[in-house]
Amino acid sequence: MFTADFQLPEPLSERRIVVAMSGGVDSSVVAALAARTGAEVIGVTLQLYDHGEAVGRAGACCAGRDIRDARAVCDRLGIAHYVFDHESSFRESVIEDFADEYVAGRTPIPCVKCNMGVKFTDLFRLAKDLGADCLATGHYVRRVVGAEGPELHRAADPARDQSYFLFATTTEQLDFIRFPLGGMPKTAVREIATELGLCVAGKPDSQDICFVPDGDYAGLVKKLRPETDTGGDIVDESGVKLGEHPGIIHYTVGQRRGLEIGGQPEPLYVLRVDATRREVVVGPKRALAVSAARIEGINRIGADYDGPLSAKVRSLAKPVPARLIGDRVVFEQPEYGVAPGQAAVLYAGERVLGGGWIAETERAEAALAAA
Repeated sequence: MFTADFQLPEPLSERRIVVAMSGGVDSSVVAALAARTGAEVIGVTLQLYDHGEAVGRAGACCAGRDIRDARAVCDRLGIAHYVFDHESSFRESVIEDFADEYVAGRTPIPCVKCNMGVKFTDLFRLAKDLGADCLATGHYVRRVVGAEGPELHRAADPARDQSYFLFATTTEQLDFIRFPLGGMPKTAVREIATELGLCVAGKPDSQDICFVPDGDYAGLVKKLRPETDTGGDIVDESGVKLGEHPGIIHYTVGQRRGLEIGGQPEPLYVLRVDATRREVVVGPKRALAVSAARIEGINRIGADYDGPLSAKVRSLAKPVPARLIGDRVVFEQPEYGVAPGQAAVLYAGERVLGGGWIAETERAEAALAAA
């Protein structure tokens, strides 16, 4: 069976580990691995939704059935479990921001905002208040102690790597947070849960944004911002009207499906969303080519680095060679589907250097001219 190094001074029997527990198999196994060290372990769950509405809802973490699952795991392991109500904080910093980003024509990443706010900032403070020596989470990334302190690295299993969503982790947080699953494959995590008889061993992973379990993002935004249920025009880059749309919240850069525009010589993609004019601008795939992106809110993790780097501009994309010049990420080759509101995360090999929020992009005119 796998073991985990929590990177704490010996003896571990004198240490206290707080585990962030969402009610899923990953955080439950982290709690089990922590308990195995002999340290005092406390499971902490932040309730992020209305408990009554969330009961029995599949795919939602930190509410309803998931809180009960986290408590059942802690009972099985013989460790304490506390639930803290952070619903208002989560709604303001994550859900409301999610709606506002779509209204502004951007493509948000609520998982990053959640990690930046309620999960890392709030849990960080709670764990400190509880006298913990570290806070452990079920994220699939690695904390590697280098010559100049801890560094954030990609997970050993590329299919599970969550480093893109943790680019905003601060150096102070990295000093305190541990990621015991970063070196494990998911199969091993489920094997541990099964061997220990944890009730969540076969629980499926969440596939959608936790507060939108049915995947209907536009429906949620319309509920929160009724004024967005207003249509507009679909136009080409010259401003020629090609069709109409039911609302800009249904579209994001790089999208091809759902445009319902026929009679065109080649497939069309969303190039940008103009919230002020309520227009969706479309064009051929080659018009999506981007040479650079300006980023805001840049966060740097660990020691300075000035060597070659790569950038990842979507959670499912592969890192591509790039340079950071001031606040601009300049790609060596044209990159496609770069959307304002998403993140540009920077890597040096396996190490995560940090990143920032994509504010605007620069067209790859040379690539267009050659097409």
